[in-house]
Amino acid sequence: MNGYSDGYWWSKDGLRLHYRDYPGREDRPPIICFPGLTRNVRDYEGLAERLAGEWRVILVEFRGRGESAFAKDPMTYVPLTYLQDVDALIDELKIDKFVAVGTSLGGIVTMLIAATDGAKLAGAVLNDVGPDLEPGGLARIRTYVGKAVQHPTWMHAARGVQEGNADVYPGFGVEDWLKMAKRLYRLNSSGRIVLDYDMKIAEPFRVPGNEAGPDMWPTLDGLKGKPLLVVRGARSDILSAATADKMIARVPGSALVTVADTGHAPTLEEPEVVKAIDKLLAKVAKPKTVA
Repeated sequence: MNGYSDGYWWSKDGLRLHYRDYPGREDRPPIICFPGLTRNVRDYEGLAERLAGEWRVILVEFRGRGESAFAKDPMTYVPLTYLQDVDALIDELKIDKFVAVGTSLGGIVTMLIAATDGAKLAGAVLNDVGPDLEPGGLARIRTYVGKAVQHPTWMHAARGVQEGNADVYPGFGVEDWLKMAKRLYRLNSSGRIVLDYDMKIAEPFRVPGNEAGPDMWPTLDGLKGKPLLVVRGARSDILSAATADKMIARVPGSALVTVADTGHAPTLEEPEVVKAIDKLLAKVAKPKTVA
């Protein structure tokens, strides 16, 4: 399915960045999706194709990923710069209010939006990420991010993805691994299948503290009074159950869905997550009654 158009915008430091735009109803705020550290717009294809038509869905590709330009300075691969890039896109598209969906790093960017311009958020989905990130999970990510990997065939790539993620998605079959490989990798000009991001994104991430920033708990206050869904993988080594519960307690009326037998991070295509996202969007779409 190719029901989208490709769009591009310019960052303040002169990078041409990419997004996908799936059309939808103009009487509803659009949904803007932000991917994880090594991921790209293809991670959100399933969600976008399901919601497009009823909702406009915009998939953002952070600098250094997919069709977005690589940064000249690798130390700009940090959440505050991604936030500035997103702000530039929102200004260019003249979007006053939107629903944010953020997985991992994308959730950190969502929380920063809530802190700096929360009035623009009509609701949010935070996928397997919170104000506190588990040290064990961060250490695991540091072991592989930025290491160039290539494969001769897509099936080799699928097997490689399976080897690294079998404990994250124990229920996946061959087709699932192949689908994930095609989201993570691209075919280069030499006919090799390579990871679809700039290996230099790892440089600032390897510096402790750069994966998020200072105390992130106050950022959740910008989501109070708005529909909020927290999604957590039951096997997650990034978002603990205790942190997820604390998030829900801090934002009254928010909802938590824990996906069984799944690690970091759920795909957002699990039936229970689909149901929860639809419930959140129904709250956003419902007009407020005037007392």
